[in-house]
Amino acid sequence: MKAVLFCMFAWMTIPVFSQEKEIQNDPTSKTDGYVFSYFKGNGEDGLHLAYSEDGYKWTALKNDTSFLTPEVGKDKLMRDPSIIKGGDGLYHMVWTVSWTDKGIGYSSSKDLIHWSKQEFLPVMKKKKKARNTWAPEITYDPDSEKYMIYWASTIDGEFLETKPEKEKGYNHRIYYTVTRDFKKFSKTKLLYEPGFNVIDASIVQQDQGFVMFLKDETRNPVQKNIKIAFSKELKGPYSKASDAITGNYWAEGPTAIKIGNNWIVYFDKYIEKKYGAIKETPQGWVDISEQINFPPGTRHGSVIEVSGEEIAVLKKE
Repeated sequence: MKAVLFCMFAWMTIPVFSQEKEIQNDPTSKTDGYVFSYFKGNGEDGLHLAYSEDGYKWTALKNDTSFLTPEVGKDKLMRDPSIIKGGDGLYHMVWTVSWTDKGIGYSSSKDLIHWSKQEFLPVMKKKKKARNTWAPEITYDPDSEKYMIYWASTIDGEFLETKPEKEKGYNHRIYYTVTRDFKKFSKTKLLYEPGFNVIDASIVQQDQGFVMFLKDETRNPVQKNIKIAFSKELKGPYSKASDAITGNYWAEGPTAIKIGNNWIVYFDKYIEKKYGAIKETPQGWVDISEQINFPPGTRHGSVIEVSGEEIAVLKKE
């Protein structure tokens, strides 16, 4: 993000990407390709995976059948699966279990095929008026060796100035908890209050700070687009949200990765029922949606770097 993000970080006088260091999902692994985790339908059948060698053409694995059937939560769904590779070498995944539950799903894996017993993490249990827990994600902070799990929730009675009349009055903000071992968790706190209805936060680390991609969920006047915010620390405070980086369509579920010298952000064009992408260039963000190809029915997922050996094993499933 050497052009746009450098300019935006200039507000905070932080010299980002000046040395063009890549974000690493796992600095010790060799990257030969990419895996995309996603769901289909309402998330009832569980985790789907696709692979790509170039980040443009994506092929479904296991004949586009589920790698993991959801077992926890009120509705036992597996929507918005978010996977990262942690400092312990394991893949850690969180997901949305229900439209109206107060917690999320969690599981881990060594190979993206065999998963640990699914757990329900009641992250909003103590928030009596919380209505939901949507689109959780994880970001690993190598400095503290801790993981931050974050998600969007509506708590009735809070932030009334932006409560919409439509969409069942959902009025989200981003909340978080921190853990070192996925057994003990810090008290749930507010992570981001941008002054508007916000969901689908996804945070990546760069050389001297963190970048949050987020969806402005405002319905009136309509936004429904992807924006960016910045922070020196993973837990914030994050800057004011940028202008939209996506185009004249409704977008959600951003997930970002650096391929070669360019950052690519994938997102769900959910009204159009297809996937989209933008690429960061010295001239700004360029829409490359017509250049990418995802399996039909792909919904809100996440992208990770993997080795060629891992892809070879996954292709045998």
